[in-house]
Amino acid sequence: MLFYRNDPKQPPRHERRVLIYSLLAGLPAVVASAALLFAGDYSDKTCWTVLILIVGAWLGFSFAVRQRVVFPLRTLSNLLAALREGDYSLRARVAKEDALGEVMDEVNLMWQMLREQRLSALEATNLLRKVMEEIDVAVFAFDG
Repeated sequence: MLFYRNDPKQPPRHERRVLIYSLLAGLPAVVASAALLFAGDYSDKTCWTVLILIVGAWLGFSFAVRQRVVFPLRTLSNLLAALREGDYSLRARVAKEDALGEVMDEVNLMWQMLREQRLSALEATNLLRKVMEEIDVAVFAFDG
């Protein structure tokens, strides 16, 4: 079933909510179209054909809206997971000047900042290691 949930006490997932809202947004137009079709002076074959086309377009566009919302969010989730694991090779593609584009731009800026911090930490660690390998005296370090 389309709206099935494992636990009825849990709210529907974001993807399902987007799909439900897009279906509910088009429902009045589909119902009004069906009422006008069957109230008009059209043959049954014409009414059912047009109604099937309307319902097909309605469902197709509703699922397309869901996909257009879910795909960028999954992309962002994958980018953040790679960032958490220390993989700095991926970048978010910023194509549009909208809210999602701003989020992707901020992720790219955070990515660049964390990458630079990681590289500077690696350079400092390597410098310290080289210095420690080259000196022949005891070094005492105290924490304040």
